[in-house]
Amino acid sequence: MTETATLFAPASGFGRAAVAVIRVSGPAAADALVALSGALPPPRRLSLRTLRDPADGTLLDRALVAWFPGPDTYSGEDMAELHLHGGTAVRMGVLAALARLPGCRAAGPGAFTRQAVLNGRMDLAEAEAVADLIDAETEGQRRQALRQLDGALSRQVAAWRLEAIDCLAAAEAALDFADEGDVDDAGLDAALFGRAASLRQEIAAALHDGRRGERLREGFTVVLAGAPNAGKSTLLNALSRRDVAIVSEVPGTTRDAIEVRLDLGGLPVLLVDTAGLRDTAEPVEAEGILRSRARIGAADLVLTLIPPGGDAPDLGSPGIRTLRVLTKADLLADASRSVPPHALAVSARTGAGLEALLDAIQGEAEAGFGAGDALVTRARHRAALEACVAHLDRLLAGVGGMPELVAEDLRLAVRALGEVGGHVGIEDVLDRLFSGFCIGK
Repeated sequence: MTETATLFAPASGFGRAAVAVIRVSGPAAADALVALSGALPPPRRLSLRTLRDPADGTLLDRALVAWFPGPDTYSGEDMAELHLHGGTAVRMGVLAALARLPGCRAAGPGAFTRQAVLNGRMDLAEAEAVADLIDAETEGQRRQALRQLDGALSRQVAAWRLEAIDCLAAAEAALDFADEGDVDDAGLDAALFGRAASLRQEIAAALHDGRRGERLREGFTVVLAGAPNAGKSTLLNALSRRDVAIVSEVPGTTRDAIEVRLDLGGLPVLLVDTAGLRDTAEPVEAEGILRSRARIGAADLVLTLIPPGGDAPDLGSPGIRTLRVLTKADLLADASRSVPPHALAVSARTGAGLEALLDAIQGEAEAGFGAGDALVTRARHRAALEACVAHLDRLLAGVGGMPELVAEDLRLAVRALGEVGGHVGIEDVLDRLFSGFCIGK
């Protein structure tokens, strides 16, 4: 991407629709709009215009256009939007006309948001929140993404970074004036280390959150585990209310994990059907069972499915949060099968017990996500804050040590905090982040 390029891309979904929006951003945005519509409309007002191909005057559409002069725009640059009729031919015709204009080229994934970061309209954490908001599937994910987009993490990290910078300035001042007789080195050290310890405690407290922010983004993972023909695939279909897994009386039908996303009370829950747990010499089924055990070990909750006359499966991973589920309850008389404490009896065929099971899963998810709003929502944020804490730990462990090392640890702590918002060394991070964005954002 060059600094002089003017980017354009659809900002709405592909396919047949009532309206399609094309976004144009860059120094030639005004020229592109004039070339297509004949005149620049009043700023920030939708205006009805006839769009023609500048190459031959061919009529493209009757559309609403908007002009947004920079820098007070989403990207920080001059921007234009074309609100077209949503047919594929209309959209492709306008895109082709834009591609032929000097200085204009099609945008890649996340190009407009990337320009917003580079132009200081938002920091990297807020840009990540844009991606999270687009991907949000539940109410909880939407609320968390909006908090991050509003700067909840950015403001807190900025305050921590300012405090670390102040400590660094004090440490460097002590180095600069170390030969002055009126400088109280002992008092300065005590105050500096006290501030560093307080900063370290605040950041560590934010990290001690059970990773609920990351879990809310990714979903609460619930794995269905049991012996072959325990009713896992049938239960998955019943809970998701659609046929997502093949159901067969032949043992070992499920070989690979099948995932279904649910919205339970605004919380994202990922249900995972797995291969039946048993000893087998068949290599493909054995690989499926190996993968099942890996998913069980990484799950937030495991539903251990027990069919009539069967036993609870050996999960092979101690310490896993489990919920016992007695399946195929419709096959036995009520009195012939007692339900032990902390277990649920369900019938995927009749629907008995399914609502109670969903309520139990939702309760486990609520407990897993914890109370309160999360500050840290991505592994990248956590890694940067953990690095900052590590530098401060090294500083505090060397109380009374060399002033040069104290200053260096503080400098590294400031750098780690700067990485959260993208204030230092962000090119590689930008490439990774925006490759996952949709075109037109």
